[in-house]
Amino acid sequence: MTAFGRAVREAGGKRYTVELKSVNGKFLDCSVRCPRQYGFAEPKIKSYISEHGVTRGKVDVYLGVEVIEQRGVTVTLDPALAASYINALYRLRDEFGLRDDITVSRVAAFHDIFSVAAEEEDIDAEWSAIEGTLACALDGFLAMRAAEGERLAADAESKLCEIEAAAAEIKSISEANIEGYPQKLAERISALLEGGGVEINEQRILTEAAIFADRASIDEELVRLASHLHAFREIIGNEEAVGRKLDFLVQEINRETNTIGSKSQDTKIAHLVVDIKCTVEKIREQIQNLE
Repeated sequence: MTAFGRAVREAGGKRYTVELKSVNGKFLDCSVRCPRQYGFAEPKIKSYISEHGVTRGKVDVYLGVEVIEQRGVTVTLDPALAASYINALYRLRDEFGLRDDITVSRVAAFHDIFSVAAEEEDIDAEWSAIEGTLACALDGFLAMRAAEGERLAADAESKLCEIEAAAAEIKSISEANIEGYPQKLAERISALLEGGGVEINEQRILTEAAIFADRASIDEELVRLASHLHAFREIIGNEEAVGRKLDFLVQEINRETNTIGSKSQDTKIAHLVVDIKCTVEKIREQIQNLE
């Protein structure tokens, strides 16, 4: 599902920024962009995201770190080297009769008289700050995904109702066709034998009608279809990851629909089967966006 989350947090003299955004995807594909020195956080971020309910979609994560207060840095003067520079300046002044403008700022321009040492970063403390920022960003991200999931679930529910209405109409047409088949068969045979003086065997007609009813019956398929629709509703209402389960159910709904179409010779039923298949395909496209 598409979603976005962002959080900013300050800790230890640094400002941490985490942004998450995702687009639809059947499987989880998480990529992390962060400063080179924070490469240690990349696998931790991926694990954190997958452990907190994100199982599908292409997720891009950005981690930014800005130093707002320099801490743990020590500047040391090399007195011997500084003295050498100063003596050299005095000699330059005396030998060439130059104006004496030797000042602290001029000497400080020789940067190699200073050494700068930074304390080693505490990776655990850094990760704690990153994790806290990530948690805030992920909360907003998941809230947006949940809102979209509710909209998709409502849309899927309306489509399930369309399928149920079509299935009910198919059942009514099928029952009417099976019930009226003996009379239609008898009328067809009578028309063929009209004037031939041949008597119609009613028992044979009933036998043929029974064979037709058994071959054309779609009761089992309709029952299984209704069961799949019921299971779909139960699963989509769960708070756990449901996307892959719904993928399987849509395949089963489509399978039963195909069987109904293949067993029926009625034009109206064929049209209704096409309508159901179109609706199922719309559901299939939508659930690709569900977690």
